Amino acid sequence: MIDRARREWGGLDVLVNNAGVGIAATTPDTDTGDWQRVLAVCLTGTFYGMKHAIPALRDAGGGAIINMSSVAALVGVADRAAYCAAKGGILALTRAAAIDHVAEGIRVNCIAPGTVDTPWVRRITSDYDDPDAARQAMEERQPHGRLVSPEEIAAMAAYLASDEAGSVIGAAMVVDGGMTAR
Repeated sequence: MIDRARREWGGLDVLVNNAGVGIAATTPDTDTGDWQRVLAVCLTGTFYGMKHAIPALRDAGGGAIINMSSVAALVGVADRAAYCAAKGGILALTRAAAIDHVAEGIRVNCIAPGTVDTPWVRRITSDYDDPDAARQAMEERQPHGRLVSPEEIAAMAAYLASDEAGSVIGAAMVVDGGMTAR
């Protein structure tokens, strides 16, 4: 992917690390294989994206990395031990890399979304006896009364990639409808 960006567009300006999986389980109930899978996709995947993008960004004279973390990195979420750990690791990795590479003109930040209206929400709620009630409960736990839209997350990513965010370094930009303000 990095080599293709270099070949086809002459370099790399921005990397958005946006992959994740999760399971519903407490720490003792988390299967070791599930733990490893969640950390591999969320945290190790973010690491590898950064590992290979940073040299290309350095060669291009700088750029931006935007990692997708979660409000689960900032607050405990019931039955999401592995997911909270992985997303917390992304936040810590983001901040460490931000300090390591700021002098090279590489800005590293993350976004910490709340519950975003994606196919994942539909998949989760479809397992409930009353999927509509389950979705409504997710919306009601948001202080602004709705799920976060994918477009709101994309707008934050576009901001973090822009020159206007030149002084935003090592930040966790929370886009959660007020969940963490409670």
